[in-house]
Amino acid sequence: MAFEAVENGEISLDTKVKISKKAASEPPSKLGLKAGQRISLRYLIRAAAIKSANDAATAIGEAIEGSEAAFARRMNRTAKALGMNRTTFKNAHGLTQQGHLSTARDMTLLGRHVFYDYPEYYNLFSRRTANAGIKKVRHTNTRFLANYRGADGIKTGFTSAAGYTLTASAERGRERIITTVFGGRSIATRNRQVAKLMDLGFKKAPTNVSLRKPHLPNYSSINLDARKIKRSSGAVRKSLVPKPRPGSNTAIVASVDLSDGIEKTLKMLMVASEQSENMDTAQIHLATLDVKSSDIISSSVTNETNVLKQARLVSHNSSDEHKVWGVNVGRFGTRYAAEKMLIKTALAEMPTLGGSLRKVVKTKLGFEANFYGVSQVTAEQACRKLANRQITCDVINPSG
Repeated sequence: MAFEAVENGEISLDTKVKISKKAASEPPSKLGLKAGQRISLRYLIRAAAIKSANDAATAIGEAIEGSEAAFARRMNRTAKALGMNRTTFKNAHGLTQQGHLSTARDMTLLGRHVFYDYPEYYNLFSRRTANAGIKKVRHTNTRFLANYRGADGIKTGFTSAAGYTLTASAERGRERIITTVFGGRSIATRNRQVAKLMDLGFKKAPTNVSLRKPHLPNYSSINLDARKIKRSSGAVRKSLVPKPRPGSNTAIVASVDLSDGIEKTLKMLMVASEQSENMDTAQIHLATLDVKSSDIISSSVTNETNVLKQARLVSHNSSDEHKVWGVNVGRFGTRYAAEKMLIKTALAEMPTLGGSLRKVVKTKLGFEANFYGVSQVTAEQACRKLANRQITCDVINPSG
């Protein structure tokens, strides 16, 4: 919901959200928000996604729709658009409430749409920790992410009615499995059951089949009316990714409006990549879901793609012995996904990463997306900027 609102331009990741008494009084798990304080939406999203912070979830709902009740109504409209026909939301955080219900199948479907509909945000769910503005938060799903090969998300939960729950996603080679377990008696038993289902899924996943993406849902029933403008009056709206500053090697890239051009360009390139690099494209197998094949999309690569190619840093020979540091922007299940993140990051941070070497490193746990050949100062500066844009980033120290 928050991702959709940001993409629609209803609210910005940098919008300062005023915390209500209701949001501040939500029970744990919580971030610790105080009534009256203001905090950026990006931090609320991190807290809700990574820590399962109930106060942050309520604050997000109120910021987008004006009240939690209105947000729940929008959640239900969205659920119907996604095909979640056995789900009814009564609140933003998911705690037990009369009439609030869902199924493992519907949550699996939701997880699948998050992966496909908002790939630029998906890596948020694989972060072990994140800066949530007022404190550093730790992922509630750390154990499974660390112990199950290929795991890269998505979301845990717990209520007295549903027990310990988890919608999990993992990718191995060209297969991705998404599964949901409700009713776990403990974190350990829940994780074991999820692992069993994952193992079964990977064992039975067909090979050499075409990629079947879910249809983009019809959000036309979601009312985007004038109250959003009234509510957000005075708020400074910012692009998801700011324009690069002109400088060396950035003349062509600087002419692109990154607020919308970057995603358009990426989508065009990735369509071409999927058609020519099938070995790097993960296949999705969802045993419990009967999904029709998506329409085949074909597109010629226009001049915008030429702009993107300028950012595809293939090699770098540096004579500066001090430029041996690097930047890691995440671990992914496929080389394709890692390369996509490198392209997006290169476009977003040409001023700092424009002279670096872009490299995908294969490890036992997945594909690392790295930039090499920068100074320590540049690496730290790039990570600060990327972290502010909600992109995971770690400095690579040459000394280990």
